[in-house]
Amino acid sequence: MTNLSLNSTIIKPENNQEVKKAIILFHGYGGDGKDISLLGFNWMRHLKNTIIICPDANEQCPLNPLGYQWFDLSRSEEKIILEESIKAENVAIDFIESVKKKYNLKNNEICLSGFSQGCMLILNIGLISLNVFNSIVGFSGKIINMDHLKNRIKSKPKILLIHGDQDKVVPPSNLLETKDFLIRNKVDVKTNLIKDCEHHIPTEASSIALNFILKNLS
Repeated sequence: MTNLSLNSTIIKPENNQEVKKAIILFHGYGGDGKDISLLGFNWMRHLKNTIIICPDANEQCPLNPLGYQWFDLSRSEEKIILEESIKAENVAIDFIESVKKKYNLKNNEICLSGFSQGCMLILNIGLISLNVFNSIVGFSGKIINMDHLKNRIKSKPKILLIHGDQDKVVPPSNLLETKDFLIRNKVDVKTNLIKDCEHHIPTEASSIALNFILKNLS
C-alpha cells in the first residue's frame, strides 16, 4: 500500500469502518502531528467513515528542536517568508496527494484543518487547488501574502476561521483582514472570535469546528 510522504499520527475510524472521508490536521510552528492530534481525538467519536491524519512538517524548528515547522518564521523579510511558504505548499500538496492515493479519496472528500502556521498553509492550498476541497477549518492563522495569493485563486471551498480575541502571537486583527480578503474574492467564509482566548484551541473552538465539519463532510 502507498506510504504517506510525511511521518504522521493517524486516527482511524472506530470499529474498522471503511474510510470514505478524511480530515488532515496541520500543526503550528514548533508543534507536531501528535500534538495537534489531540484535537482529532476529540472529534473522532462524532465522525463516521472518517480518518484523521496529522503530519509532522518536514523541517525541524530551530526555536523548538523537538518540534517542526512548515516554513521558517525566524526571518522578518516578507520575500523570504513567501518563498519558504511556497516550498512548504509543495511539500504539503505532495502529502495530500499521498493521502488521496493511499485511501482512494478525492478533494471533495477531504477537510483541511490547521492551527497557526498550519492554518496559513491550508488557506493557500485550499484556494490554489484546481479541484475544490470539501472544506477548510483554520484556527489562529492569517493569509501569508494577500497580493501574491489573489492572483493564484482557482477554487473557493467553504471556510471556517476561528481566532482568540486575546491572541498575541497572531493578533485577532488578522482574522478580520483574512475575512475581508476572502469576501472580496467571493469565497464563502464564516468566522468566530472566541472571548478571553489566547493562542490556542479551547473547547468552544473545537466544538464550533466540529459542527461545521459535520455539516459539510457528512
